[in-house]
Amino acid sequence: MCGIVGIWDSRGTRAIDRQALLRMNESQHHRGPDETGLHLAPGVGLGHKRLSIIDLATGQQPLFNEDRSVVVVYNGEIYNYGELIPELQALGHVFHTRSDTEVIVHAWEAWGEACVERFRGMFAFALWDENRQTLFMARDRLGVKPLFYAQLPDGLWLFGSELKSLMTHPGLKREIDPRSVEDYFAVGYVPEPRTIFTSAMKLAPGHTLTLRRGQSAPAPRRYWDVRFTGTNRISAEEAQRELLERLKESVRLRMISEVPLGAFLSGGVDSSAVVALMAEQSKGPVKSCSIGFDDPAFNETEFAQQVADRYRTEHFVDRVETDDFDLIDTLAALYDEPYADSSAIPTYRVCQLARKHVTVALSGDGGDETFGGYRRYRMHLAEERMRSALPLGLRQPLFGLLGRVYPKADWAPRFVRAKSTFQALARDSVEAYFNTVSIVRDDMRGLLFTPEFRRKLGGYRAIDVFHEHAQRAGTDDPLSLIQYIDLQTYLVGDINTKVDRASMAHALETREPLMDHPLVEWMATLPSDLKLRGGEGKWLLKKTMEPHLPNDVLYRPKMGFAVPLSRWFRGPLRQRVRNALLDGELNRTGFFNRAYLEHMVDAHESGRRDYSWPMWTLLMFEAFLRVGGHAPAMASAAAAPAETVAA
Repeated sequence: MCGIVGIWDSRGTRAIDRQALLRMNESQHHRGPDETGLHLAPGVGLGHKRLSIIDLATGQQPLFNEDRSVVVVYNGEIYNYGELIPELQALGHVFHTRSDTEVIVHAWEAWGEACVERFRGMFAFALWDENRQTLFMARDRLGVKPLFYAQLPDGLWLFGSELKSLMTHPGLKREIDPRSVEDYFAVGYVPEPRTIFTSAMKLAPGHTLTLRRGQSAPAPRRYWDVRFTGTNRISAEEAQRELLERLKESVRLRMISEVPLGAFLSGGVDSSAVVALMAEQSKGPVKSCSIGFDDPAFNETEFAQQVADRYRTEHFVDRVETDDFDLIDTLAALYDEPYADSSAIPTYRVCQLARKHVTVALSGDGGDETFGGYRRYRMHLAEERMRSALPLGLRQPLFGLLGRVYPKADWAPRFVRAKSTFQALARDSVEAYFNTVSIVRDDMRGLLFTPEFRRKLGGYRAIDVFHEHAQRAGTDDPLSLIQYIDLQTYLVGDINTKVDRASMAHALETREPLMDHPLVEWMATLPSDLKLRGGEGKWLLKKTMEPHLPNDVLYRPKMGFAVPLSRWFRGPLRQRVRNALLDGELNRTGFFNRAYLEHMVDAHESGRRDYSWPMWTLLMFEAFLRVGGHAPAMASAAAAPAETVAA
């Protein structure tokens, strides 16, 4: 696991500013504290920060081919590199290292842009081919590893593993994109391919970008997508047997390491399954790491301990105070963009714990999306059955009216909170799901934003992102559709972002067996009733793991990695939140309606309403502005550049 950066001249061979490249590289020192590498040539500069995992002696980067005409900087792991080496050697390529990095340069020589289709793993890399005058960038299929890029007005291109590396360059304009603000307040992160700034982009998962000197830049090319067909009519028993073998293989591939290796163990189904399969394939005890909380409502350590005891893992537990809110500014600096998932706090802490004992940790991330585990999936399917009973033309006026007149009752038990249900039934499937996952919903954003800000949006709405993905999903199956949307949005923008930044802050490599792309592709061929059956999410995974895990772990209610925001904002963080929302950077942006901010703070403090999630989203946006020192300059949506730019 590493950090990469680069500067490339699209118009000629101007000398690259070495100091600018160094600043970009050192901004990501946390990603790779073991070694630093630079390559400068006319018109191109590449930088690398290395966290040594495989081929400790000879895996330094930037890494070249035999005649030094091709050079690469790379972040990630290609797990099938051992299979690709003899294939490439048979084609005449000579290897000088035992690293997976060298596979990339020879695969490029052999297969060109299609090389990425041969790689199995998590990766983001940039490759310069001197003979072809081509810069080639690629990101793995599921977006585990990040890659940011920008074109400057003078024709220079910047790229890096984190946005902060681009932000060190004086040529990058920090103008906030109003569409990204709208997206952030809807879902809590800035979805790919945009960033918070108009001047920078993320390379989307499963995409490559090929830039040739002197030519116009094409749009990024999609080289992979998952298709939810549901056409595999395998029996449940056969599916369990095949899933177990696929899980074992995925875990085994991710246990290759020349440094200490372990796993996160939360006590949930996904991480417990990974630890169980690691233990069954490991020669020695697995090192497992858990975070406990002093509040029983958030503490899962007893379930993690059951798994640790069963498999005799070397188990490490740190206890965290539930009032562990001192990380707010640390997280704002770490994520570079506004990011509102409060579970980033315990994730940061468990990565901190794990790094004391291991350099590589396997996680259970991706299990909910792959196997159908979120509670919201069950709720959505129940609503879908109700929506299918009436045509949209009847549902919209009937349930729309009920949704408007029924009182909001956040304080009440869920079964009497009918307002949200009525609103959901008045919408189509995509709009209803978007409303379910939104932090600050459409009506609230209408009150939160000023008229000037809404004009800047030019009619853009955050739901447009969901509609775009839904149109490409290629499925009408209700569960498959929202799984596909989550794979394109929430998994990448929230989960993978959270884990990458939190782990790399501690120079810890994380690996995700449940995001193995052949496994994801195979699961997408299975009918939805093997994933969600009888109200039980992850049905196939749980049945498969019954011989390997306690029933208490498999079938208890899902808890999640949560923090007590509502209590914080009425207690120890009360004044801090009031100051941040009413007297901080938010008011200087001109984005927000102060009267509505005052209403939110007063209503939450008094207990009349629970605004904890919208307030946390605002608090993290204020921290982004303050910690990053970002001027509140804002482009209009119409003025923001298109995703395809000219070189």
